Amino acid sequence: MNKIQRQRWINGKRKIARRLSKPVLEQQESAILSASNIHYEMAGRTHGIACGGIGSMHLLARKIGLIDAIDQRLKLLKVHLPYHESDHVLNIAYNLLCGGECLQDIELRRNDVVFLDALDAKRIPDPTTEGDFCRRFQATDVLELQGVFDEVRLRVWREQPAEFFREAVIDMDGTLVATTGECKQGMDIAYEGTWGYHPLLLTLANTGEVLYVLNRSGNRPSHEGATEATNDAVALCFQAGFQRILLRGDTDFTQTQQLDGWSDDPRIRFIFGIDAMPVLKGMADDLPQHAWRPLHRRVKHERRGAPRRRPKNVKEQVVREREFENIRLKSEEIAESDYRPGACQKTYRLVVVRKNLSVERGENALFDDVRYFFYISNDRVSTAEQIVFQANERCNQENVIEQLKNGARALLAPVDTLVSNWAYMTMGSLAWNLKAWWALILPQRPGRWAEQHRSEKATVLRMEFKKFLACFMQIPCQIVRTGRRILFRMLAWNPWQLIFYRVYEVLRC
Repeated sequence: MNKIQRQRWINGKRKIARRLSKPVLEQQESAILSASNIHYEMAGRTHGIACGGIGSMHLLARKIGLIDAIDQRLKLLKVHLPYHESDHVLNIAYNLLCGGECLQDIELRRNDVVFLDALDAKRIPDPTTEGDFCRRFQATDVLELQGVFDEVRLRVWREQPAEFFREAVIDMDGTLVATTGECKQGMDIAYEGTWGYHPLLLTLANTGEVLYVLNRSGNRPSHEGATEATNDAVALCFQAGFQRILLRGDTDFTQTQQLDGWSDDPRIRFIFGIDAMPVLKGMADDLPQHAWRPLHRRVKHERRGAPRRRPKNVKEQVVREREFENIRLKSEEIAESDYRPGACQKTYRLVVVRKNLSVERGENALFDDVRYFFYISNDRVSTAEQIVFQANERCNQENVIEQLKNGARALLAPVDTLVSNWAYMTMGSLAWNLKAWWALILPQRPGRWAEQHRSEKATVLRMEFKKFLACFMQIPCQIVRTGRRILFRMLAWNPWQLIFYRVYEVLRC
């Protein structure tokens, strides 16, 4: 950011600080929101856009070579009248990055002259054309598109510092995508009665990126297709330069036929949940008492300032008053043993968590209950507690899936076949990945600012999708076309603009 732009940012910060810092010493006779004489009129020469951050996203797509890579490798159109494959793919992703929630929202941007001028486009595909584009995909085409994303991903990763490559943490899970349609090919009823699809997702816990998406029928098991996807993700991470890889999944992803193969590579370790089968329960019951020790959970939040009085637990009070059955955790204990699954030739580490529960109704304790949770791992170095905590951290993938479903709105089924909806999910997930790549190229300057820049980068990476849009995308800008330049002139102060400018400087290099 040059001196003039920095001074304008400082002036904007000073103005809002001056307004908010004035103390209110007198009681106000009327409401603060007192505007009444409001008028609207069409602007003459001034052209504004609400999502001014879309310019930086398009610069990012150009800088990392995404546009050229899509056009070179994805061949779905025989002629380009007028659109190329990259126009369709980015149109879907940009729609979500501008706050759109479905294909129909593309029509708003298609009829926005200022939006078209901002991207120097005469026109963009309409929603029906995008639906037709999704239907052009075969399964091999979707995999090719994901290969394009991996090619671009490697370029972004290559610019990261050395500590980024210490260990890649790959999480895997399935999620249900419900649909009210009745004629969508490939839809089926899931185990809990939901009609729709059951996509498989592999994500990189380090950055939250989506590494792989596989759309499946609604009645397919969670682990179907996970082996091939995991092996591809592992190869990608090693190609990028990661020194070690950690694979994590819940009980549905304990693929015992694959454990020996993964364990043969000393760079790969895994932590999977495993079902509490009778044979495992018997092993846990047979463990001597001295093998068990208390499990102490880590403190979630560091307390700052004076402790506050804990409010009443209203939910607990209602459960007791109405004498609902209530299960309370009394204590947790941990132990470990060796275990060789039937499909394996090697023996692995089995970590057992025993939860001591009390089943109550109202004020009366009915009986005590014991439940076991099992984790299988080839990690012989970490403590048993660390194994459990790392396995529990996989739950953060549920937050990523939630963001993909209800934040970015990438996991939808707007088209009419299984493969076409798979294609849409892949292109929709690009919007989420562009957010992650935007954060990854945020420069970290050495010296006294190093720690602050590292913290800011982590903050942007962890942002929810809608907050990212509010901070960096939904920036009101005036669009001015001068000579060979398209100028985005910001119209309002934003506390995140310093970070925005640091990314912009990298994109303009």
